[in-house]
This record gives sequence, structure tokens and C-alpha cells, in this order.
Amino acid sequence: MDQLPNPSWLRSFESAARHLNFTTTARELGLTQTAVSLHIRSLEAELGQKLFIRNARRLELTELGQSYSLTIRRALGDIALCTNSLFGPASRQTLTIRAAISTATYWIAAHLPDFTAQHPDIPVRLVSHIWNDSIAPNDVDVEIRLGYGDWPGVTSEKLTDERLVPVCRASDRVPALDVLQGGPLIHILGYEDNWARYFQANGIAAPDHSPRHSVDTTVAALQLVMAGAGYATIVERFARNAIAQGAPITIAGPAIPFAQSHYLIGAPGAARPSAAAGLFCAWLRDRLAENAAD
Repeated sequence: MDQLPNPSWLRSFESAARHLNFTTTARELGLTQTAVSLHIRSLEAELGQKLFIRNARRLELTELGQSYSLTIRRALGDIALCTNSLFGPASRQTLTIRAAISTATYWIAAHLPDFTAQHPDIPVRLVSHIWNDSIAPNDVDVEIRLGYGDWPGVTSEKLTDERLVPVCRASDRVPALDVLQGGPLIHILGYEDNWARYFQANGIAAPDHSPRHSVDTTVAALQLVMAGAGYATIVERFARNAIAQGAPITIAGPAIPFAQSHYLIGAPGAARPSAAAGLFCAWLRDRLAENAAD
């Protein structure tokens, strides 16, 4: 059989197989008894097999009907479970947070358990990405970006002042700045001038050699550092959270101001934030205020 039987017939069959009564099935499905009986007969005709033994006072499943009912019940149950999980009330209440992968990994994820402890009734979906247009804005409740706050078409609320630090592998001796200058240096695409700015801020000439490795995320840069491939400059907040999570890295020099900051993003004319989004933003501001005080 190339095509599935009519889904309405299958639904009527599954209910009738449970109740062994067409009247009860009709009541459950909001149909007439005649319609249920027609569904069952049509299904039997298409399958070419009897599914029920029709006695004078009760129905019985044939052996084939018994086997088929178990499969159909499981299949309809799986569909119902998937539908409720993806589109049911719980999914509509889920708070979706979008952030760059490094921000999600080394900042937000590290603190989410605290938010969940305070608001256990709010499911959270943390969506990490590299480029800001990878997800439709309407699918996001809270967006956090790292940058200069000058994105067109959106409003932005500054959340942080950031600093930049160099990091090395924890098992290595922390190098002097002139040793750092000699590399090997790891560059993060889009932030290729960070090393030059760092050395300039510390009165050291920028190196004139090419980087050994270039990667597109802080996550990848730190993996290279942990593997002993060289040194990287990253946001101090990320470095300290990574160390707190057990990453075998060490801050290898003084911090310098970083021109970019984290911002909460909003679109002009967008719908009013949900209650869950408002609670998350309030929690986030409180955590940042605590960190600043520390």
C-alpha cells in the first residue's frame, strides 16, 4: 500500500479498539454512530481484512485488529506528544533568548541556573548563533548583542562595560607581555585588531608577523588556547566565567577597556515584551549590578 489510510478512519479505529463500542467511540469523537461504523468498514475495505468481530451485544478485535490497534495507538500517541511539545501551551510560554555563541556559552549559560531557580515555571530556550540575522526576530523574546549599540532598525539598551584580557593555557607559565608579543597569537575574525590595541595600550609595538590561527568565535579560540596552540585576547567576562567553569586557561596580563558592550535589543513597534521576558531582563540587570559591585 503506497498511501496511508484516511487519518479519520484510523482515529475512529483506535478509539473503537479501546472502547469496543461504537456508541462510546462516537461520543468521544463527536461523531454519529453511523459515521464511526462507516469509518471502520471503509478502513477494513481498504486493508482487505476484518478488524472487528461483530457479535450481537459486543465487539471483539480480530488478531490482526489487535496487532494493528497497538501500532495505531502508539503512532497517534507520538503525534499528540510531539504536537503538544512543539505547539502546546508549554511551548508558547517558553522564553527564547538569542545571543552570540560566545556570549551564550561563557556568560548567559553560566548564570541561567540562578534564573531557573527563581522562576522554575518559565522554560528557557537559549539560541546561540554567530551572525545576528540567523533567526527571525519574531521568534525571539530577548536578544543580547555585543557591539557598539549602533545597529540600524532596532533600539538598544546598554548592559555592560567590557574589558579585554589575554589568556594562555593554565599549565604554561604566564608569559611577560613581550613574550606574548612574540606569539603564537590567535585572532578572532571580526576582532583582528584586538591584539594591536592590547599591545598599544601597554606601550608595546604591535607584532608584525601573521597570526598562526584565525577562528570565528571565542569558543574556538579558547579551545586552541587550551590545546597549547597560542594566546588569545577575549572579553574578560568570558575569560572569568570560563575559568569558573573549569576551563584550563589563565589570564595572562592586565585588562584594558574594550570599546564594545553588551546590549539588550528591541525592535521599534514590536509587541510589548512578555511577562517572562520582563522577568528575565530584570533578573539580568540585577545580576550585572551585583557583578559590578563585586
